Amino acid sequence: MTTEELNTLLTALYVLIDDHLPKTRWLGRPPRLSDSELVCLSVAQVLLGFHSEARWIRFAHAHLRPMFPHLPQRPAYNKRLRAARPQIQQAIRLLARHTDLWQDPVWITDSTPVECGRSRDTARRSALAGWAGYGYCASHSRWFWGLRLHLVCTPAGLPITWALATPKVDEREVLAALIDNEPDLARERPGLLILADKGYVSAELDRFLDQHDIALLRPSYRNCRPRPGQALLKPIRQLIESVNDTLKGQLGLEQHGGRTIEGVAARVGQRILAMTCAIWHNRTTGQPITRSLIAYDH
Repeated sequence: MTTEELNTLLTALYVLIDDHLPKTRWLGRPPRLSDSELVCLSVAQVLLGFHSEARWIRFAHAHLRPMFPHLPQRPAYNKRLRAARPQIQQAIRLLARHTDLWQDPVWITDSTPVECGRSRDTARRSALAGWAGYGYCASHSRWFWGLRLHLVCTPAGLPITWALATPKVDEREVLAALIDNEPDLARERPGLLILADKGYVSAELDRFLDQHDIALLRPSYRNCRPRPGQALLKPIRQLIESVNDTLKGQLGLEQHGGRTIEGVAARVGQRILAMTCAIWHNRTTGQPITRSLIAYDH
């Protein structure tokens, strides 16, 4: 059964997003499960650790009827979830803006693999072929087939912006595209500082960030003079690793189960939303650990 803390979180989440998210216009009779309820249901699925939608819907029908009286069957839930990617993205931004961490003038950025298949037949026949691709994960010294999640967040782990891209795309290009796509994010934070690793070494990226009044702190190569403040990077680098560990170890990022572009995007967003929701609720209720999920995962 869900805990009292999870019930409280879902109730607070529903009240916030139902008041602020735009309502979907339906042709014909709208579904009985509203978009706000669907978003809450998707958050509960991730926090409770159900990677299988079939098992999740069976559990929800058995235990969550009092909170969600109009639960769909598994095919309808799958279809609604894949179509709910815009609502999920809007909910992530809404929750992030409702925390005191949103205006943090320091960001950290990194990319992490999102595996989508392991066999050669999958790589050839998957609907993701052409978007997903082969890439190398230096942290685990292995090749993978799938995508990379490029995440920009605060040191506390609050997501600011994110993107999924083929592993062949340079992460420096993705960071520049994320900033260029939403320039107001940087303008809202004069003197913004971004912390990154050696993968973001680029004179072109430095010039681009200077144009947006953004400073980039990253390690230098061994044959180069150390950059100012470089000694501070080592402990801070552990922060982004801990965020990735939360997404993968506790929220099942690598067990997303998506088989289409819409499916992968929605399920990755679903996990980022669950982490954002926990951070928002922990900060709102004055919990001692911002990114702790322990109160909601059982």
